[in-house]
Amino acid sequence: MASSCWGLPELICRFPEVDATAMRHARRAIDTGFRDLVREFSDVIDAATAPLQVFLNMLENTFVNTPWIIVFAVLLGVVWAGARSVRVVAGAALALLVIGWVGLWEDTMITLAMVTVSTLLAVALGLPVGIFTARSDRVQAVVNPTLDVMQTLPSFVYLIPVVVIFGIGKVPGLIAVVIYAIPPMIRLTNLGIRLVDREVIEAADAFGSSDRQKLWGVQLPLALPTIMAGVNQTIMMALAMVVIASMVGVGGLGKNVLQAINNQFFTVGFLNGFALVAIAIIFDRTSQAFGKRLQKHREAGHE
Repeated sequence: MASSCWGLPELICRFPEVDATAMRHARRAIDTGFRDLVREFSDVIDAATAPLQVFLNMLENTFVNTPWIIVFAVLLGVVWAGARSVRVVAGAALALLVIGWVGLWEDTMITLAMVTVSTLLAVALGLPVGIFTARSDRVQAVVNPTLDVMQTLPSFVYLIPVVVIFGIGKVPGLIAVVIYAIPPMIRLTNLGIRLVDREVIEAADAFGSSDRQKLWGVQLPLALPTIMAGVNQTIMMALAMVVIASMVGVGGLGKNVLQAINNQFFTVGFLNGFALVAIAIIFDRTSQAFGKRLQKHREAGHE
């Protein structure tokens, strides 16, 4: 018979030790297999991410090398097109001028390029996933728990598989930002389509509309304000992740904030943090105003 420990069988007594040994072997096997798999497909991974690298570098060079007054005017034009508010445009102009005055224009443009590309990528990926989720309860049953995990997982954890697979650099940081920022886009696209009035859908059915016609002619236009709220949240989360992504080679304001933390440079950290907050407020006010305009247009159309 097996010896006992406080009256318990030896296997049960040694369970924590046995479990720890098994876990070490399992972790070693998984890590080794994962690294070998990444090495085997490294050429494929590099080829797949090359377009992202080219696009990001092109946009970054455009923002940085274009005369500041032109970039300044274009940004204000974009803010005006979205917000149609003199107050928002004036606030954006003041914030950008202060950013340039404290010498953070170039770093801000690098961050702006990163946020722009990551937002475009998150919208391009999140919108179709949100549409599929809205059209199928089974897909939603799979997607929602996945999004719950993505939104509750600490943001630093995203960097581990990204760095193992893609290495250090701008593209790994971009991918980490997209993974972190995409859940609101999927959720709010799904929500917006599901909240479309059932009577409107029935009216479209009565006119013989196909599923494609209902999606593009009825559901997406009516869900657009909610989808724009998803774009707004995606931008905010992308800006929040930029600082953490600087740990894997992303430059700009996030890198400066990380250096300020490491070296306890209060002024540098405060100024770069101010620039990040200013960009976030500009994006937030512009996208919110655009969403409200869409909502008013939708209500006017119903009347």
